[in-house]
Amino acid sequence: MERNQGANLDRIECDVLVVGGGINGAGIARDAAGRGLRVVLCEKDDLGAHTSSASSKLIHGGLRYLEHHAFALVRKALIERELLLRSAPHIMWPLRFVMPHDAGARPAWLIRAGLFLYDRLARREFLPGSHGVDLRRHPAGAPLKDGFARGFEYSDGWVDDARLVVLAALDAREHGARVFTRTRCGDLQRHAQHWSTTLTGADGRQTQVVARCLVNATGPWAERFLQGASGAPAHALQPSLQPSSQPSSQPSLRLIKGSHIVVKRLFAHPFAYIFQNTDGRIVFAMPYEGEFTLIGTTDQDYQGTLDDVAISDAEVAYLCQLSNRYFRQPIGAADVVWSYSGVRPLVEDAAASAQAASRDFRLVHDCLGAPMLTVFGGKITTFRKLAEEALNWIGPLLGNRNGAWTANACLPGGDLFGAMPSKRGVLEFDLWVASMQQRYKALPPALVRRYARTYGTRITAMLGECSTLSGLGPEIVAGLYAAEVSYLITHEWAVSAADILWRRSKLGLHLPAGSAATLDAWIAARPSKTATKCIVRADGSYSAHSTVIADLAAGRTDLAPSPGDNAEAQLHRI
Repeated sequence: MERNQGANLDRIECDVLVVGGGINGAGIARDAAGRGLRVVLCEKDDLGAHTSSASSKLIHGGLRYLEHHAFALVRKALIERELLLRSAPHIMWPLRFVMPHDAGARPAWLIRAGLFLYDRLARREFLPGSHGVDLRRHPAGAPLKDGFARGFEYSDGWVDDARLVVLAALDAREHGARVFTRTRCGDLQRHAQHWSTTLTGADGRQTQVVARCLVNATGPWAERFLQGASGAPAHALQPSLQPSSQPSSQPSLRLIKGSHIVVKRLFAHPFAYIFQNTDGRIVFAMPYEGEFTLIGTTDQDYQGTLDDVAISDAEVAYLCQLSNRYFRQPIGAADVVWSYSGVRPLVEDAAASAQAASRDFRLVHDCLGAPMLTVFGGKITTFRKLAEEALNWIGPLLGNRNGAWTANACLPGGDLFGAMPSKRGVLEFDLWVASMQQRYKALPPALVRRYARTYGTRITAMLGECSTLSGLGPEIVAGLYAAEVSYLITHEWAVSAADILWRRSKLGLHLPAGSAATLDAWIAARPSKTATKCIVRADGSYSAHSTVIADLAAGRTDLAPSPGDNAEAQLHRI
């Protein structure tokens, strides 16, 4: 980083500036950095603070999209499903779904045909196929009302969506990217060969960035961002020639709000449900955080504010009513312990209903001056493919011929059985957890399991050789110790209780009122604002030096490995 003495600004020159720290922006930054490009990622809030942490938390092909003839999208997502599960088995895992057959909805033959295609549109290595079930004998039948005697069972995957964003950003940083959170991109100017902008952090500190290429990955804000990009008139944009783009004029966004509710557990078995409603919509009911059931989503066209999206009373009533149609145990608004809503930026395709709108993505290129790529649409399952296609255009444009790499790479913490993605991580995850519980046998097994699920192999970076519970430091709130909080602040850009309790984890669901205030007070009163940055080398040795936590959390310090260091292990030693 250079210092501009005249303007008293830090200055960064990079190849790619990615604006937007959701899953698509983080994924693009990761892919670009891994190809050797100099990358800056800028997010105005926390990573994944909006749409990317408000999904249905599924890695799936999208069974319901088949009836809209979106075969290409479903195939693409199904190919990505097992690939992603192998890459990060600590935050993604297989989930079996049960669809009770409702005689008043889709006919059984149509569901069977759809599942037949779903099983065969892409190769499955370890996920079992679909089959019919007798709900009078199947464990998933017991919580259902009488009348649902038969159904169908099939496979998809679960993902901790907010942690997926953080891991993609972490991987980007470990490949050399600079990541700025809570930082606004302003005074954006386009020149013939480069873009220039000023990044302003929450503390007022400014950084001037000069980039050869700009990526607009701002999600629901994409059109608004385009309007603010000097020299980038909307009519100048040209549609991408990538396979996921349709040969049509400049797209526009259709903003769709999706909301979910969380209630106390409605069933104890490990299966999830997919329910059909009489209006044609599909709603999921899934096991969540051990003690809860997650129900959603709604699909509604949205025109409100993007920074403060909330569920409506009508949406709560809709989801409760649908749940009551199937489950014996009734629920109402008073039973909702938590809810969340997000706005999906879908490509406008003139679909008659929100649920019929395409979930595919479109990449839009603009080369009238310094190049810009804008991301429209997309779904969390296809983020890696979207990033790969984006870099297949950006790389050669900037003279970088390094090829795609993420299909054969683990996300941070996903290397349970070696550096390459493996189905062993998926199929033998419990065995790996047991080995961690044995290694840290002085700690409660449930706590070690949570750490293993959250951090994967990075559990050793956080715990080191901790031999006692007291070695984790003070218990700030129930189940949350100082060692973990320090790790999240130092390495995962966390700065507040909301970041830690609701995005880096879901501990907020399990804690009493007032816990967030307690945690925020502890963070503010920490006696030391420095921590140790430890670089672990391939031979197992490490070196350490002090870093400033405030700078780390604000994205101000480059944690990329030095030449010769192991990029996989930018680790913090407690």
